[in-house]
Amino acid sequence: MNTVLNVKDLCKTYIVNKRQNNVLKNVNFTVNKGEMIAIMGPSGSGKSTLLYSVSGMDAPTSGEVIFKGSDISKLSENVLSNIRLDEMGFIFQQMYMLKNLTVLDNIILPACQSKKIKESRKETVERGQKLMRKLGIIETAENDITEISGGQLQRACICRSMINDPEIIFADEPTGSLNRTASDEVMDELAKLNAEGTTIMLVTHDVKVAARCGRVMYIVDGNIQGEYNLGECNSPSQIRERERALNNRLMEMGW
Repeated sequence: MNTVLNVKDLCKTYIVNKRQNNVLKNVNFTVNKGEMIAIMGPSGSGKSTLLYSVSGMDAPTSGEVIFKGSDISKLSENVLSNIRLDEMGFIFQQMYMLKNLTVLDNIILPACQSKKIKESRKETVERGQKLMRKLGIIETAENDITEISGGQLQRACICRSMINDPEIIFADEPTGSLNRTASDEVMDELAKLNAEGTTIMLVTHDVKVAARCGRVMYIVDGNIQGEYNLGECNSPSQIRERERALNNRLMEMGW
């Protein structure tokens, strides 16, 4: 398998009131192309800090984050910004979108800003519409973001994360603000993208969400305490069994 992300001895330290807070401590792991990985752990364990550090959104204190052969922790902010725009997709619990743009215009905005994308605006719009059809929200294209449901908005965020054909998608609690039905719909779409070859790394506190992933890393106090390999989820009928198996493994690790 091709390695997309290789994290070596990653540390992140914050100084708060002259006190040193070691949020991440010598974290090591790899992410291979086509994997779908969940990061789980108690509140305050460092899950989101880990995601932001390996995606270049936050600078680590020490260690290496090798993305497609380059240590992104050593790159200038301009170069790193272009990598985030062109090679990475992002989905957050809070669905950040510009209120003065339609849903479609929000989706295609990263492509309009990218120097990698060499196409006309018409071609960009057509790609955005194609993604919206794929995720079942094409009817919302000209809506304001306040005129659609939370589930539709999060699917629009998935479209936006895919518009520049990223190497990997990072998702921080992508279903955290959704009800169970909308959460299942969003995870169905992420699972489809992963089955088509998109690499996904997500943070979640939801066992049902994590059970859709192939591998789960469990982090406590800034250290990865263990991981559980669930393998591929080949049918919806397997999900309940995967949830039970994952929940048992998490309990063994102190969940």
